[in-house]
Amino acid sequence: MIRLLLGGTRSGKSALGEALLAAGPPPHRVVATGQALDFAFRERISAHKRARDTRAAVIETGAGAMDVLAREAAKGGTILLDSLDFWLFACHGRIGDRHAELARGFAPYAGPYGPELIVISAETGLGPVAPDAATRQFVDALGALNQAAAALAQDVRLIAAGLSVQLKGNAP
Repeated sequence: MIRLLLGGTRSGKSALGEALLAAGPPPHRVVATGQALDFAFRERISAHKRARDTRAAVIETGAGAMDVLAREAAKGGTILLDSLDFWLFACHGRIGDRHAELARGFAPYAGPYGPELIVISAETGLGPVAPDAATRQFVDALGALNQAAAALAQDVRLIAAGLSVQLKGNAP
C-alpha cells in the first residue's frame, strides 16, 4: 500500500508519517532525502531524528531515493519516505524523467500484498504564485509529481494544523 501525506511546513505531516510507520508491520525504515545546506536546516533534520523511533533504520539517500525504495521493497515491512519534495530538490540539475523514476520506485508497493510505503510531500499549490522563475518551475514540477504520486497511492491525505483530511481511499 502506498500512502501519500501532503501538507505545508509545520502542518503535522511528519508526525502522522511517524505514527503510521510505528503502526505498520516491521521492519521499519526511513528513507531520508533532505540534505542540510545550512545550520537551521541541520537543526530541523536533527529534530526529526530525535523524534523517530530508534528501532527504525534510517537510510539517507538524496537523489538516489527511488533506487533505494526499489531495493528495500524485497525486505517487506514499512518504509517512510521523507520527503518527495526534498528528493525532487536533490535531483536538481540531473538528467532524467522524474515521473518514470517515481513509478519505478513506487511499483513494488502498489500491489495489495506489497510492503507499505508512506510518502511525505509538501503541498505547494496553496500559496501565492512565486515571483521568480526558478521557484515557479520547482513548484510546478512538485505539483505534477504530487499528482503522479497521488494517482499511484491508495491512501492520500492532506494535513493542516495537525489535522488529517482523507482525499483518497479509506485506510485507517
